[in-house]
Amino acid sequence: MDFRIRENRQVQGPKALVREREEYFRLMDQGFNNTEACRIVGINRRTGKRWRHGRRPTGKTPGAPPIRRPLSAAGSSRYLREADRIHIADRLREKASIRQIASELGRSPSTISREIRRNGALWRGKDWVYRPHAAQSRADARRPRPKPGKIGQNPELRDFIQHHLERRWSPEQICQALRARFPDRPEMHVTHETVYQALYVQSRGELRRELTKALRTGRTMRRPHRQSYRRQPRMSKDMVMISDRPAEATDRAIPGHWEGDLIIGKAHKSAIGTLVERSSRFVALVHLPNGRQPAQVRDALIQTVSTLPAQLRRSLTWDQGSEMALHKQFSTATDMPVFFCDPGSPWQRGSNENTNGLLRQYFPKGTDLARYTREELDAVTSELNSRPRKTLDWETPAERLAKLLATAS
Repeated sequence: MDFRIRENRQVQGPKALVREREEYFRLMDQGFNNTEACRIVGINRRTGKRWRHGRRPTGKTPGAPPIRRPLSAAGSSRYLREADRIHIADRLREKASIRQIASELGRSPSTISREIRRNGALWRGKDWVYRPHAAQSRADARRPRPKPGKIGQNPELRDFIQHHLERRWSPEQICQALRARFPDRPEMHVTHETVYQALYVQSRGELRRELTKALRTGRTMRRPHRQSYRRQPRMSKDMVMISDRPAEATDRAIPGHWEGDLIIGKAHKSAIGTLVERSSRFVALVHLPNGRQPAQVRDALIQTVSTLPAQLRRSLTWDQGSEMALHKQFSTATDMPVFFCDPGSPWQRGSNENTNGLLRQYFPKGTDLARYTREELDAVTSELNSRPRKTLDWETPAERLAKLLATAS
């Protein structure tokens, strides 16, 4: 190894540690971790981390951007280098095609086309020219990380997102609303992943961390998807299975077919019934202040369903929970047949499962659900039915249900 730790440890001026930086990045490319690379080069490990990630301003100490890593002139790279850009400029002057240039450089034609489009410029306002050294400078300026976020740079955008997060809108609903509200202002358009990054990646500091509590999951950290909990069958008497449900319920063409379930409260001692209309995703909540025994669920369902117009009482699909043991009596009282899902198949009631997740924003797990009044449940359903839904082309459930009923009449 030609590199040696310098003996003079005094301050070296504005170009201090140039050779140390080159050697540090070379060691990192070879697979050394930060601590070992810093030991070999003779620097503090925090210095190495600052070189790679930059430094945030603290108090009177100014921040610093990451150090640009030196690129070797030889060897393959996923990025175009200055020599590649000079070759592109020379071949463009010779009227070579994009595909010819891409073949000579061993690149995709889309890579060359995108390079010319992004790093070219208008000459005197009319001719599009590609200058390799200017293109290299533009590419180098875009490469350093981290970059300032779009949300943090636009107070109007940040306030809009925070306001709707406080109203329990999902990031995807917010992004769609931005496009609808500001169709001609691209600076107000973001993707839902940008919102999640602004919430969870706190080094960016674009949205308040406490707003994660307004998300459906309420998590302060992102987690991978897990397998759904598979419930065991607990009832097998007089069940009519979902395979016998009429086709009009399956294709969601006609309103009036519902999916139902319970969300369970603290210590499994309280519950709220949830009903979702399949065509419009309209939500109705069933008040169960005294428990979830079969007779109590039957009476509460009869009371809730009886308030619906006749054209909205066609069928109900439920899982095989024991709370529906008296489903025959419910069907007799309401003239509404009940169909049961297969064991361990929550996707057969997908709309209801999704809605139960939405409702956990209002009724968190571990909460005593018996304390909620009928008026509080009505307020939740009103808010939920007035939120735009992606699956409805961003209409609200209330709007879609009104359209379906108007068409049917």
